[in-house]
Amino acid sequence: MKVSISTKRPILSPCGLKDIEYQVDTYIGCEHYCHYCYALPHAETDWSKEILIHKDIVDQLDQELDKIAPQTIYLGYQTDPYQPCEKDYCQTRKVLELLFKRGFSASILTKSDLVVRDIDILKEMNDAAVSVSVAFKNNKTRKLFEANTIETEKRITALQQLKEAGVRTGTLLCPIIPYITETFQLIDMLEPYADVIWIYGLGFNDRSAENWLNVEKILNCHFSTLLEKIEPILFSKEHRYWAELGQSLETLRTERKLNLNIHI
Repeated sequence: MKVSISTKRPILSPCGLKDIEYQVDTYIGCEHYCHYCYALPHAETDWSKEILIHKDIVDQLDQELDKIAPQTIYLGYQTDPYQPCEKDYCQTRKVLELLFKRGFSASILTKSDLVVRDIDILKEMNDAAVSVSVAFKNNKTRKLFEANTIETEKRITALQQLKEAGVRTGTLLCPIIPYITETFQLIDMLEPYADVIWIYGLGFNDRSAENWLNVEKILNCHFSTLLEKIEPILFSKEHRYWAELGQSLETLRTERKLNLNIHI
């Protein structure tokens, strides 16, 4: 993987998530290169070959933080803060150290167990939270859609370690791919270690976008008998599949008193 210096740009940017004002992407691009990723159509580089880093992320971010009061900063919106190169470049670790020093906290989303490396900082932060994204129980299927990520079982072990360390935990059960994602089995696996489970379905609007073309190719090659059923669901939020799944999840939440945030 080629790692290059990005053009200068703000590091601290507005965050579209509820109750969080700002986010930091510690990398530009993501070598996980999940084929369905919503950020792919806007990629600056070919993520299978090159990602970008900020030239001096600590000094620049330190200056940008002067303009806001201490609060929770989100990491993981457009890129995974613990993608493989973080092991060598430590951009995320440096940002967490700075946030902690300045009295800020962090809410993190990742597909990697490398996050446990930073438990020492996270458990000392004021109300830090880590969510792990999971979409596949079957690791052979996972490799088709997100070959550069680690096994689901390793992610769950990371969640367990974070929870045992006293860090707030969550799971993003996403993206649910109709007839492929083992939604209810994954909930059973995740529930003991996640304080909250967020659930989102996979969806597309543009048939010419890279992420849909990637998924279409995978479905055509490996799930050809399901393609005709899956495609219309992925392009319609109003499809009855989503309504029926949503109702089943609501029933599960009520019967088992689970903390599920259902967005399908």
